[in-house]
Amino acid sequence: MSSRLPPLTALRAFDAAARHMSFALAASELNVTAAALSFQIKSLEQHLGAPLFHRLNRAVELTEAGLALRQGAAEGFQTLEAAWRAALRTQDTKTLTITAGPAFTAKWLAPRLFEFAQAHPDVELRFAASLQRADLTRDNVDVAIRFSKTATPDLYSIPLAEEWVMPVMTPALAAQYPTPESLKEAPIIFDDSIRIITPRVGWTEWFAAVGLPYSPTLGPRFSQADHAIDAALAGAGVVLGRHALIVKDIADGRLAAPFPTALATGAHFSFLCLKGMESRQQIAVFRDWMLDEFRKTDHITKSLTIVELPET
Repeated sequence: MSSRLPPLTALRAFDAAARHMSFALAASELNVTAAALSFQIKSLEQHLGAPLFHRLNRAVELTEAGLALRQGAAEGFQTLEAAWRAALRTQDTKTLTITAGPAFTAKWLAPRLFEFAQAHPDVELRFAASLQRADLTRDNVDVAIRFSKTATPDLYSIPLAEEWVMPVMTPALAAQYPTPESLKEAPIIFDDSIRIITPRVGWTEWFAAVGLPYSPTLGPRFSQADHAIDAALAGAGVVLGRHALIVKDIADGRLAAPFPTALATGAHFSFLCLKGMESRQQIAVFRDWMLDEFRKTDHITKSLTIVELPET
């Protein structure tokens, strides 16, 4: 028995056999013969000085030593594969893979992509719309856009813009409901995605912020913010829209925001990437472009009275 690490090929053969619990399937995965795979595992067992598998008639089972080695071997190869993918990405100066939530992708990124493509025709963008926490090493993702109140110290992170919510509607509806008081008679749309925000920033809180004790309960409810905004764009009613998701529609005149009172969420969208990768050409130009795009609508935020709600 030796404390030296055995050959990587032998460990690779063991990892595949332990995952499949079949020498034949492991050999097929590694594109070697069953005899070659069996030889690698036997050499590993000789190096260890103990068997790793019980060979049964038509199956194999891990021994105590095999069980002890299985998890560490699997994690080791996963780490190596992730590191290799990361190394390969450093050689790719044209492709940029981005993950963002479905609503942010639909309402912020998609309407602006033509402008980015014109300014940077050499960068190929790939998108994965998801709310799941991204592992930027394992998932082969370069940039994540995430909404949160907390920092992400293990990643390069910069805030893009503070998030607030306020009532928005079509210009035609804004003419019908020109005052906060008149909104009591307006068709109300509920964006249930903002329920995750604490302190709560719903219709009850907005009406209280403008001095009206009113709590609407009737109206269509949407679990996705972009769907709620699309309903407002279609003239179905008034929605409490989130800054990043409505600001372009306001700037372009598709939505009206007739009341200057907004509620702060205390959270923001952040631009995230692996530390040390922020200087890669395609990541840097995409980050700078996003910051410039947010600055273009800063005047809308500056025109508002943003109310901070107490933590509960």
